[in-house]
Amino acid sequence: MSTSTKILSFVFLALGLSLLAQSEDTLKIKPSYHEVNYFVEDNEACLKCHGETKYILEDPENERISIKRMGPCKVVDRDKFYTSVHKSFSCTDCHSGDFMDFPHSIESRFEEKLLCMDCHGYDETYAQYHFEGIETEFTESAHNKEGFSCWSCHDPHSYKAFMRNADDLADAILYDNSMCLKCHADFSEFSMLTDREEIVLVESHDWLPNQAAHFAKIRCIECHTEINDTILIAHKIMPKASAVKNCTECHSKDSRLMHTLYKFESLEQRKGGFVNSIMINNSYVIGANQNILLNRLSLLVFGMTLLVIVFHTYLRIKNQKKS
Repeated sequence: MSTSTKILSFVFLALGLSLLAQSEDTLKIKPSYHEVNYFVEDNEACLKCHGETKYILEDPENERISIKRMGPCKVVDRDKFYTSVHKSFSCTDCHSGDFMDFPHSIESRFEEKLLCMDCHGYDETYAQYHFEGIETEFTESAHNKEGFSCWSCHDPHSYKAFMRNADDLADAILYDNSMCLKCHADFSEFSMLTDREEIVLVESHDWLPNQAAHFAKIRCIECHTEINDTILIAHKIMPKASAVKNCTECHSKDSRLMHTLYKFESLEQRKGGFVNSIMINNSYVIGANQNILLNRLSLLVFGMTLLVIVFHTYLRIKNQKKS
């Protein structure tokens, strides 16, 4: 086969693969994406590779084509991105134009990433979310170490403000806990940030009674953060030794959960006579969900019982004196 024929064959093969990829990508673009984002077509320049589990690497000079596997941490799920808090963004809002060159240069790969405060900090538009307070808490947190940033927990391509918008608290708890478990239950991720030995969560929480119920009904941060009444979700992760282990912190009238998990609904304090009644929608917490009416009724029954005993004793003593 002549050199010109080889080159022509390579061009047609590359063109065919390109057209096939474009056709598949077009099918993956849903009308709902255009409803929230003006840059859907532009973003496909990135997502044709980063929106897939594999990509095509071309070497025109040596007439080579290779299909490569995209690293899982580099894959962006289109559905998750276009329903995330950053759903209206163009890729180049956060990433420089240098990424438009492929293969990406070493300089672009080491490009400093934008963080939450770069856009949200000290801006009245976002004042209600107290990003400044969140940053302060993070700097004092056990997570404040080299290599750890906002994106270590909050994936910028899929993050949702789930807790303040959740219709189902159980789903919000599952979503929040999955951010913790992404590292703390996956040693391959955990080892990227620390040289510590692998943590087996079931064993490290063996002191906790009824583990399954606790893990399903509350977030990790209920016990592993310091209470902050200013921001909705505390970000000051405490060292292991400072984690809450006293049951009465939650299982009491002044339950810790009312200052953490149920903070955003705590205005509804009592319903049907129950203290901290908002918890009842999700679960019954022994000690925290006392019922005022039942408490009074039990005191009344106790008082009447005591009165009957005293009256009975009085009658016995009186009859004995007569005899």
